[in-house]
Amino acid sequence: MTQTPPDLPLRALFDAQYQASRAQIDVPLSLRLDRLRRLRALIDTHGAALAEAVQADFGVRSTRLTEVADFFVLRSLLGDLERHTGAWMKTRRVRTPLYLLPASAHIQRQPLGVVGVIGPWNYPLQLTLGPAATALAAGNRVMVKPSELTPHSSGLLATLLHQAFSADELCVAQGGPDVAREFASLPFDHLFFTGSTAVGRQVAAAAAANLTPTTLELGGKSPCIVDASADLDAVAIQIAHGKLLNAGQTCIAPDYLLLPQGREAEFERAFAAAVTRLFPTGAAHPDYASIVTDRHHARLLALVDEAQAQGARVVEVAARIGSGHARQMTPVLVFQPAADARLMREEIFGPVLPVLSYTKPDDAIATINAGPRPLALYWFGRDTAARDRVLRGTVSGGVTVNDTLLHIAHENLPFGGVGESGWGAYHGETGFLRFTQQKPVLVQSRWAASSLFYPPYGARFDRVMGLLKRWL
Repeated sequence: MTQTPPDLPLRALFDAQYQASRAQIDVPLSLRLDRLRRLRALIDTHGAALAEAVQADFGVRSTRLTEVADFFVLRSLLGDLERHTGAWMKTRRVRTPLYLLPASAHIQRQPLGVVGVIGPWNYPLQLTLGPAATALAAGNRVMVKPSELTPHSSGLLATLLHQAFSADELCVAQGGPDVAREFASLPFDHLFFTGSTAVGRQVAAAAAANLTPTTLELGGKSPCIVDASADLDAVAIQIAHGKLLNAGQTCIAPDYLLLPQGREAEFERAFAAAVTRLFPTGAAHPDYASIVTDRHHARLLALVDEAQAQGARVVEVAARIGSGHARQMTPVLVFQPAADARLMREEIFGPVLPVLSYTKPDDAIATINAGPRPLALYWFGRDTAARDRVLRGTVSGGVTVNDTLLHIAHENLPFGGVGESGWGAYHGETGFLRFTQQKPVLVQSRWAASSLFYPPYGARFDRVMGLLKRWL
């Protein structure tokens, strides 16, 4: 392996990976597994330091939260990849149609080459290393651009990866928006981005100049529907957990709630009790994350202020007990915000939950379908007919029924968006194939009958076509 210095310019780093990927197209299982095991060893050895770095980036971000939301998910992913990569990379034989017999055919699974991964700040370890690990399992070389908003974790991750991998295997490019733009403009064989829809548009435009295929894991306004058959006391804890994990800074967090009309006060009480159960000292609790930057915090406050000025009822939930961190934002319920409020037009990405009332289930479906297709959808209730009506009547990236977030943790479910919430999916074999060229190969037999289809066409051709018409 070429030991390319990691501080080379972006283009030089890319060129080193490109040349290495073309020099070794057939990447053996042993090398793929070795790379995965090096990633696992990095997490096992340096997990505590990485979690402390994430804590430093956020101000308050419990190391135990990083353990469950980043490392637990990564270990599960790595275990799945280690168990299945050998089977997933095997050539697949496919049935040959009658008119091509006795030829045979198969699909050869090969690495794409060089994959770029642009990671987000909200889960800076899981959502950066997860796609990178999957691309390595598929036999690719990987360049990573972590978020500049989490400089402590990004810097430590870069150091550790450069110690564990040669730069022509896996390397890290650090920097701000200028570096990100240059990174996205490199002619990768595939570019993977996780982040906002606005930045995703820019990434897609930059990649298009090189005809680089992309996977865009974006976000949007993921609805949470409470059916009339739901027990609010039972479901409030699940909704609160999904909304307030990482203080709502989760791409699949419930973005707004659709609630049967007349149950607003009941939900307000149940939600407040659930928040107190999760975070007994309210927004000052050490397991309740702070908002990542002052700018993001100010934006959230402005969204709430605007909705309130337009007539929405704002309720702060679970008062702060103790001082806490300045950016630990008290959870907020916003009842009946105006449809044109920024709160209802922008992805919230914080501990603010708009609550909209509906009278008929079809009204809730219509509200969802009036906006862009969401990354996630959540439904709560016991009426399976009502549940199926919603599932048939809406399109979303993924769904969890009677809980939140958990579809992302299922190894065999593809994860991805649709429409403005993104395109392309990963996790499990779906992710492996996302970074794989499935090359179709037809092997002709020495006894091939393909000459029957050659010109000049005449009576024999007509007889052959007549027989085929009966069989097809």
